[in-house]
Amino acid sequence: MKKNNNLTSFANHLDSQYGKRGTAKREQYEAEFETFKLGAMLQELRKERGLTQEALAEKCGTTKTYISRIEHDVSDIRLSTLMRVIHDGFGGQLNFRVTI
Repeated sequence: MKKNNNLTSFANHLDSQYGKRGTAKREQYEAEFETFKLGAMLQELRKERGLTQEALAEKCGTTKTYISRIEHDVSDIRLSTLMRVIHDGFGGQLNFRVTI
């Protein structure tokens, strides 16, 4: 099997595309990626529980459009709304961890 010397690690790819951690462009990328992950996680939870966006919105007192915007990384989400979605929509508890 021939070795491909053009391969690069994902970390090296990020460094070359967005700069090293701590640079403005990289920090913006990292923040946007966290928002994307949150939306994907909420969408996955909703689907696992067999809820439509409309049903989830009704359970937590928001709109289907807002749920869609969160899931598709179009809208920033307020902490109070996130807590309602997790608690009222999914019956769960929101936990935080700070990594420095």
